[in-house]
Amino acid sequence: MSEYIGLDVSKEETSYCIMDKEGKILARGKVDSDPDALFAMLREQTLCPERIVQETGSMSNWLTAGLLEKKMPVSCVCARRANAAMKLNPNKTDDNDAQMLADMARTGFYREVAIKSLPARKRRGLLKARNQLMKQRRDIDNTMRGLLRSFGIRLPKGAGKLPKRIYKAIADHPDLAAFITPLLEARKACLAAFGKLDDQMVKQAKQSKACQLLMTAPGVGPVTAMTFVATMDDPDRFKNARAAGAYAGLTSRRYQSGEMDFTGRISKQGDSLLRAALYEAANVLLTRVQKDHPIRSWAMRLKNKKGGKKAKVALARKLAVILLAMWRTGETFRWPEEKAVRA
Repeated sequence: MSEYIGLDVSKEETSYCIMDKEGKILARGKVDSDPDALFAMLREQTLCPERIVQETGSMSNWLTAGLLEKKMPVSCVCARRANAAMKLNPNKTDDNDAQMLADMARTGFYREVAIKSLPARKRRGLLKARNQLMKQRRDIDNTMRGLLRSFGIRLPKGAGKLPKRIYKAIADHPDLAAFITPLLEARKACLAAFGKLDDQMVKQAKQSKACQLLMTAPGVGPVTAMTFVATMDDPDRFKNARAAGAYAGLTSRRYQSGEMDFTGRISKQGDSLLRAALYEAANVLLTRVQKDHPIRSWAMRLKNKKGGKKAKVALARKLAVILLAMWRTGETFRWPEEKAVRA
């Protein structure tokens, strides 16, 4: 008898629901959110699990990888899509969510999400920690500027000389220094920690053949290459290179109903970290790279016609497609011959 299991994972406990092929509930309950505890429950409650479904979340990679190691047929589904189906139930409880997930496993009405490998998850952890320290430094800068502005002290733009300017501004104001100095010390600590993570990131990018390959493309540095490799993980899981744009959320939405049919802004359904890195690479290619290339010329024409932001978004999508194609084929970025560029 085939059995279908839904797992609604929370921080401490996981609600489970087991159904048969006809939709009859065979068992339900709660167990610790741990791969070993889940496996023990499955071994006790089931005979032949056909499919196990859980939502994406902070613990989904760990739990799914642990169950896959034990040869369990577990799949991870997009939490956004699963939540849309769960809204059909008027009562929101963990048991009802697990039952809905079990029903999705039984009917096959879901889209599976690929689970990233352990090296990719470690790379993404490094990138997210680095990005968080960058945000904290920026927040501290904005806080200090705002506090000093409220006392009539306005500082010029730029973060490079900001500490010296602030120390000079509060030299004659000990009452302001009492709460500005700790913020300056916190900023210094953030920059020191950021520097260590940045060094680790650059070192790993130099040791990665895939990152070195992608960095041959103009505008792509260690951050963009590492983000792309960590997010895509396995280039062969995509049917074609064009899927990279949609995966990063850089393709436009479409709305069609009856006689109405139009395309809107980009979907932003993909990974925000990757999307930001690709946008930054497109910005560098469009504004700093001097060597001409057909895609840069195309983006410049689009910029003159549609504006800079739209041109950078379109160029970011094209870069995603090119980078994935390079990774799949192992070819470096190809520059056109000088005669062709002049023509």
